[in-house]
Amino acid sequence: MQETLDKAIDDLDPLPSSSQRLSRSFAAGRTDSGVHAAGQVVHFDCHGSIPASRWAAALNGRLPATIRISAAAAVASNWHACFSASYRRYRYTIFNSRRPNLFLAPFSWHRYQCQLQDAAMARALSELVGTHDFSALQKAGSNRRHGCTTVEEVELSREGDLLTLEIQATGFLYGMVRLLLGQLVAIGEGRLSEANFRSRWQRCLREEVKEAAPPQGLCLLRVGYPQPVFPLAAWYDCLPRYRLEVSDPPPAVATSG
Repeated sequence: MQETLDKAIDDLDPLPSSSQRLSRSFAAGRTDSGVHAAGQVVHFDCHGSIPASRWAAALNGRLPATIRISAAAAVASNWHACFSASYRRYRYTIFNSRRPNLFLAPFSWHRYQCQLQDAAMARALSELVGTHDFSALQKAGSNRRHGCTTVEEVELSREGDLLTLEIQATGFLYGMVRLLLGQLVAIGEGRLSEANFRSRWQRCLREEVKEAAPPQGLCLLRVGYPQPVFPLAAWYDCLPRYRLEVSDPPPAVATSG
């Protein structure tokens, strides 16, 4: 996405021929291939005469249909999309039905093996709130010096066959949400106990965290800043919530004893 956006910016506001800059735009955070972003925030320096109020429309006229600019605003020269942010919020959608759904497939993880025990998943999730070392939930390849971050809010809700997880933190480790979802689904399917999950992340046992959720169910919902930058409608909860009229749950988890 960045390369495509940079080209559109250059078409509208060419840099001087002497510039050696390789990138024009800076995002609030990176997302894996296949992950969606409803509220990604990007900043760039411009040199021409296009006013801030016109940049969204101008860029949308040059971008592919898979990338859309909701709003643009002028900010101070020392403002940074990533380093000025106070939090990021992600949403993950799980489709827990016995049958596939063609229209949900690009935006959810279909788990059909059994009905997920969402109460157990919610209990395990709630223990993550606060400042902790989440090194166990970090993919290889990260350049972070430590695994500490602060999880501010968590929420797991069910409506019929759809489970929605939202998590907000001051920052996220590389791959953190997808690795977390892999663990929570294992709890929901009875393959992992809450106690073992707690031991894994509190003791930073990265080698025991092997399953990551697929990317298509994950969406960067929004990025927060100390001072509002964009109109509420362009920034808040832009990802639609899905709803199905009829539930078709898979079998319940088999219990021992």
